[in-house]
Amino acid sequence: MPQSLAKILIHLTFSTKHHQPLIDFELEQQLFPYMAKIFRECDSPSLAINGTKDHIHVLFLLSKKIALCDVIEEVKKNSSKWAKTKGTRYSKFYWQNGYGAFSIGQSNVDAVKKYIAQQKIHHERKSFKEEFLQLLKKYDIEYDERYVWD
Repeated sequence: MPQSLAKILIHLTFSTKHHQPLIDFELEQQLFPYMAKIFRECDSPSLAINGTKDHIHVLFLLSKKIALCDVIEEVKKNSSKWAKTKGTRYSKFYWQNGYGAFSIGQSNVDAVKKYIAQQKIHHERKSFKEEFLQLLKKYDIEYDERYVWD
């Protein structure tokens, strides 16, 4: 086959450092489009971005040319630096070190987009910790809980 073809869909989630509630409405209105721009620049366009005050979810197409960890590093590093320029209340804005990245099939795209769109409603009933542990269980990912919340 003379060409390389791939469609790798990733549901990504990560939190602010120490789960600080730093993503207010004003910031998110600019942050999510800025992050979408970074994903595009990494040849990994986002299909959905949303979140709450302490974490975000992204559905994106992973580039066939760039490793997952490199895309995430670029997005987190650049968006964190950018957020700090938006006012003194964001001067301590950092993302946590880790993340959860889950591969999904094309048949699940609409469901994941809907799930991401409803994050604020979803978290009226469930904490990020509860949600994240459910995602780890759903995707059958082994983990050590001592290191999930650092």
